[in-house]
Amino acid sequence: MRGARAARFSGFGHAVPGRRVPNTDIEQSLGLEPGWIERRTGIRQRYWAGEGDTLTGLATEAGERALTTSGLDRASIGLVLLATSTPDHLLPPSAPLVAHRLGLKRAGGIDLAGACAGFLYALTLADGFVRAQGKSVLVIAANILSRRINPQERASAVLFADAAGAVVLSPSEDENIGLLGADLKAEGQHYDLITIPAGGSSRPFSPEIAAEDVLMTMRDGRAVYEKAVRMMVDCGKAALTEAELSSKAISRFIPHQANSRIFETVANHLDIDPAITECSVRHYGNSSAATIPLTLSLAHEQGRIQPGETLLMTAAGAGMTGGAVVWRV
Repeated sequence: MRGARAARFSGFGHAVPGRRVPNTDIEQSLGLEPGWIERRTGIRQRYWAGEGDTLTGLATEAGERALTTSGLDRASIGLVLLATSTPDHLLPPSAPLVAHRLGLKRAGGIDLAGACAGFLYALTLADGFVRAQGKSVLVIAANILSRRINPQERASAVLFADAAGAVVLSPSEDENIGLLGADLKAEGQHYDLITIPAGGSSRPFSPEIAAEDVLMTMRDGRAVYEKAVRMMVDCGKAALTEAELSSKAISRFIPHQANSRIFETVANHLDIDPAITECSVRHYGNSSAATIPLTLSLAHEQGRIQPGETLLMTAAGAGMTGGAVVWRV
């Protein structure tokens, strides 16, 4: 089959490590009063990787589940896209190893570093590949952020988590499903709001590098909040306009699970009924690019993603990068 009219969701999967970390553990270590984290973020617990856990292991587990639910012959998968900010190594990329472990012998594989918006970037690229090549794509977003958290920096230590989520996109001749509208944005003038200062080519590892410089830092939490809300709202409106839909046509809102305050504010600005917002942040925290496919997989597992529904997904994160996708199941 050469080319397709649309790409459809044919499989969903997710994975989290085995170590559950309740708020009390972090609140005690930071000297915060009980309940402080949940009141400000909506998070009650999260999962962190243990000794021996790897990014490729987590991504492979989520990918395996997505492939299983799709029921597809693995020879039909043409590409693996892995959205991650925490690869196991700077080189080589992680996607080829994930593809190998999943037995995808005819698939290409690349990593994408789009921070919290990485899944939406990968989804739009995968949609184009499916339409052009007529082959299925496995999209995985996975992060092990617990190993990049500065435990003494409250702004990030209370938020971030480890998880993976995955979807399989397959060719379809039904042009009324799949990607209806998308908007992607980058605002490099805010490049340094969330950073890992050292470890890249501009500041490579050396004995002089301080330990905290290879950990995540959020320079201005208030600015991150304001810019993320604006970007998610702007991209959401633009994607709806491209799809020629109003927010009232949306069946389910699946935002990046940064924290509950951000996505509740975004929903309000987009005039979206809170009742249709999918929320996983309470039990899984913020795993960056993995939060949207994780939430999708959980909702599908619980029977809340049904054929014919129209989804709005939106995200923003470090870079600053952001985007929104309107998708009909």
